[in-house]
Amino acid sequence: MGLNGLIRVPSDKSITHRALLLGAVAHGQTTVYDPLLGEDCRSTLEAIRRLGAQVDEQAERLVITGSPSLTSAELDCGNSGTTMRLLTGLLAGYDGTFTLTGDASLSKRPMRRVTAPLRAMGADLAGDVAPLHIRGRALTGIDYTLPVASAQVKSAILLAGLRADSPTIVREPVLSRDHTERMLPLFNGQIDITSEEGVRTIRLSPSVLEGATVAVPADPSSAAFWWAGAALVPDSRVTTTDVCLNETRIGFLRTLERMGAHVDVTNVRALGEESVGDVTVSTSTLHGIRLDGTAIPHQIDELPLFALVASQASSSSSVRDAGELRVKETDRIQTVASELKVLGVDLRETDDGFDVYPSHLHGGHVSSHGDHRLAMMLQIADLLTTEHVTIDDVEAADVSYPRFRDDLQRLGREIE
Repeated sequence: MGLNGLIRVPSDKSITHRALLLGAVAHGQTTVYDPLLGEDCRSTLEAIRRLGAQVDEQAERLVITGSPSLTSAELDCGNSGTTMRLLTGLLAGYDGTFTLTGDASLSKRPMRRVTAPLRAMGADLAGDVAPLHIRGRALTGIDYTLPVASAQVKSAILLAGLRADSPTIVREPVLSRDHTERMLPLFNGQIDITSEEGVRTIRLSPSVLEGATVAVPADPSSAAFWWAGAALVPDSRVTTTDVCLNETRIGFLRTLERMGAHVDVTNVRALGEESVGDVTVSTSTLHGIRLDGTAIPHQIDELPLFALVASQASSSSSVRDAGELRVKETDRIQTVASELKVLGVDLRETDDGFDVYPSHLHGGHVSSHGDHRLAMMLQIADLLTTEHVTIDDVEAADVSYPRFRDDLQRLGREIE
């Protein structure tokens, strides 16, 4: 039985994080429609409450009353690297003392990419891994070229730049997710973006934010699992509605198209500063491809899923320039390789990626290692074999997609 149906996946995690943080420090009220309230975004929500913002949780929306001055606090970021990195930038320019903690996994993840440029702005930060200790102080704008494509580093610098005494400039040789710079003007952020000789330059002047209305589209990183399942499972056709079509976020969809997948995008329209639409994918015959260079940042979260998809293609595939995967919630190169090998996938690690060869999947006992992307990818893998697959810690999917198992059953398949 194939996967079939129409589905609106949970709202975008990246956009929800940013709307909460900007609303927390804006004057007046901010209304966020259709926010994602999985575990990671809950970490951000509880953090802004502890900082002094008032949050009224209503049906399908949040109403945030911002706090122009923040309360000193210890903030638990849980497993959310986005929460920790963006808060570090946001808090660096505010009076007060703040400590950012996280769970065991987050406490191992490197923060120096964020702390180094913030210290160059004058930030008083102690630690390059959690816990991070911040003493808010006056900041000076900097002119910073990102050494690697990173939306979190870029966003942390821009959030700090809101409170700097001079303009902050961030230069991107490779475009990363651009939700922060799209959203800032909605909140009265004074921002200007230019591009010259392949380098994108973002110039932010010190700004006093005003409350805004943000409608959050469906998350393409969550929709990707249904796109993959529909392409791989026989007799499938799945439509994901209201999906964010920001080009910095749909690299995986473009990859599926390159591999030969049947993809149809309809009902394209504007939603605030973002573009959304409905994406239909049906059962397809795929061929292998190589992913590297500028293709990587736009699908970094989907690369574990690509490994599974590539194993079902008619020819080999490779991923390079993806060393960032080793410092995610897990070392995603190592964990993806180890778990998919249990299921029969011929996948070979490299320092910054992997090679995948056409494989026949079978049953086995695997683990998500507490990583939400692996938990969902392994559930899609289970659809591709008639043998039994046991997945430990499948509940890790709740971080970004709390109803994943329910939606899987609704589309026609059931995981044991």
